[in-house]
Amino acid sequence: MSEQFKNVAPVENFDWDAFEKGEVFGNKSHDELVNTYDQSLNTVKDKEVIEGTVISLNKREVVVNIGYKSDGIISMNEFRYNPELAVGDTVEVYIESQEDKKGQLILSHKKARATRSWDRVNEALEKDEIIKGFVKCRTKGGMIVDVFGIEAFLPGSQLDVKPIRDYDVFVGKTMEFKVVKINQEFKNVVVSHKALIEAEIEQQKKDIISKLEKGQVLEGTVKNITSYGVFIDLGGVDGLIHITDLSWGRVSHPEEVVALDQKLNVVILDFDDEKKRIALGLKQLTPHPWDALSAELKVGDKVKGKVVVMADYGAFIEIAAGVEGLIHVSEMSWSQHLRSAQDFLNVGDEVEAVILTLDREERKMSLGIKQLKADPWEAIETKYAVGSKHTAKVRNFTNFGVFVEIEEGVDGLIHISDLSWTKKVKHPSEFTQIGAEIEVQVLEIDKDNRRLSLGHKQLEENPWDVFETIFTVDSVHEGTIIESLDKGAVIALPYGVEGFATPKHLVKEDGTQAQVEEKLEFKVIEFNKEAKRIILSHSRIFEDAQKAENKEAAKEKKAAKKSSKKEDVAPTQTLEKTTLGDIEELAALKDKLAGK
Repeated sequence: MSEQFKNVAPVENFDWDAFEKGEVFGNKSHDELVNTYDQSLNTVKDKEVIEGTVISLNKREVVVNIGYKSDGIISMNEFRYNPELAVGDTVEVYIESQEDKKGQLILSHKKARATRSWDRVNEALEKDEIIKGFVKCRTKGGMIVDVFGIEAFLPGSQLDVKPIRDYDVFVGKTMEFKVVKINQEFKNVVVSHKALIEAEIEQQKKDIISKLEKGQVLEGTVKNITSYGVFIDLGGVDGLIHITDLSWGRVSHPEEVVALDQKLNVVILDFDDEKKRIALGLKQLTPHPWDALSAELKVGDKVKGKVVVMADYGAFIEIAAGVEGLIHVSEMSWSQHLRSAQDFLNVGDEVEAVILTLDREERKMSLGIKQLKADPWEAIETKYAVGSKHTAKVRNFTNFGVFVEIEEGVDGLIHISDLSWTKKVKHPSEFTQIGAEIEVQVLEIDKDNRRLSLGHKQLEENPWDVFETIFTVDSVHEGTIIESLDKGAVIALPYGVEGFATPKHLVKEDGTQAQVEEKLEFKVIEFNKEAKRIILSHSRIFEDAQKAENKEAAKEKKAAKKSSKKEDVAPTQTLEKTTLGDIEELAALKDKLAGK
């Protein structure tokens, strides 16, 4: 209590009368005090750019003193480009309003920067000055950077001297840049970070290039991988390892051998006069695999390998890294007909083969896989004797027959005439199809040409022996017209046999022509067992019947004529007699009349 209400010395010369009247300004008037206060502060105007001092800041706001009666508050977002902002720093501010509804001074740092930014950017370009900028976001082909409040473009190629794989890591960072281009008409600004470090790298390049020699081994870092090779950073200067110089073996893509940022030793193979293009090698640091190939390996030996490349004419087999042999398609099968190597092997297949030729100087080797099996034609007479029956697979068609394969390397031909006893096959595709299985009988062996003559119809008895007794000449059978041709029509007869009729033999009794799918009676007018030919006629049926009828009618007419002649003789004589009698009577009557 005593401390709270301790005695305080009174103010000297305090005007108690004025206090009682409500005048607390002493001897000075109110206007005088306001004037004195105003003179002690800066005179500011709206829409003006002035400098202020940062007096406090937090994560959201920055408080700036401009020497005015109140301090201004600016959002921290406007200072993202400058993460090092601290209390006491001088910053430019734009006076939006000296006093809002709450009496608050409204300032903007962003607008202050924008007001003077264009002049600053142009000045930075002229003086080759290093400036700071805030990476705002990604855009097509690069990044957007806030520089003095202006949105400048940073091309992706100008971020660093080495290719950038992830642009997103730069978003939100404050970095140093150089202004490299300004379009005054469109107010476009292009900046570069790469330009800051190029000068230093250029000097490093000169030092490295001046010491380069062919055959020199250097350590480098994998900088970039393309489909044709690998770029190696040798410490400021780049070299290229072509894909063919990565490994003694075949490489489909450099990623199979190296990885990004991998450190490895490389040898300098070549460079141009200005040493701007440097060719490097990796495989040259190890001996050639052919030199390490076993001296005991010889023709006739079996080797194992992997198919690395396929072509129509053959397959390349890698039996060791960098050691390859070719299996020609003709050495893949005992078969004689043309086939592609892809019918036998695929890339990646593990195969066993026999060495056919070996040239260590030329580093070439030919291999074969058919030699692992016995030649089927060595014992062809035993396994496929004439008259033996087998199952074959249809491989190909020709107009004259079907090529089939009984087993790999054993081919045969079924002539079109040996496909069926009864059906007239115009093309083999009517009878079977490629890839289908077909039963065959060996008719003939041609060992020199490695070809069998085969038959299919021989597996069944010849039905024409039976047909000869059924389809006798002049016999009549029911048939259906199944095909119309220029020279006539094909007629399906009983027992699956076909006959043929010319147009004149297809005329019906009413004079019209028989059509396809009509079922009619046909007479056999010719049967040829050897040619397997039956000639038919529909017209002949009613024509022969008409002839027979006409013949019978003529016969009957002739017989009737004979009998009529015998009958005609007697009446004539009687008539004559009667006539003569009548004449005599008339004469007698005439004489009698005359006498009278």
